[in-house]
Amino acid sequence: MKQLEVAIMGQTYILACPDGRETDLLEAVGSVDREMSAIRDAGKVKARERIAVLAALNLAYALAERGSAAPAAAPAAAASQGTPCSIDVEGLVRRVDAALGGDGQLL
Repeated sequence: MKQLEVAIMGQTYILACPDGRETDLLEAVGSVDREMSAIRDAGKVKARERIAVLAALNLAYALAERGSAAPAAAPAAAASQGTPCSIDVEGLVRRVDAALGGDGQLL
């Protein structure tokens, strides 16, 4: 197992990485960094913890959409049918806001 030093939103982290999987880890770090930076740069959220949670939700939703057979244009229909892609992102954001308090709320 190797250790890689990476940066996400300007913060340095040392991550363990299985041998031969460095490229995969660096791609994942790049995705997280881009998503977190985009949320920060939009200016609506300041708290680093909230940015990380919202980025995780965005990335998880994108993965679920990719793996779903339901059309991306019909998320409400998928949610009402209980398909694997039925993610209520707005509800999740409200729950995150409630859990983290008023610091940097989106709404």
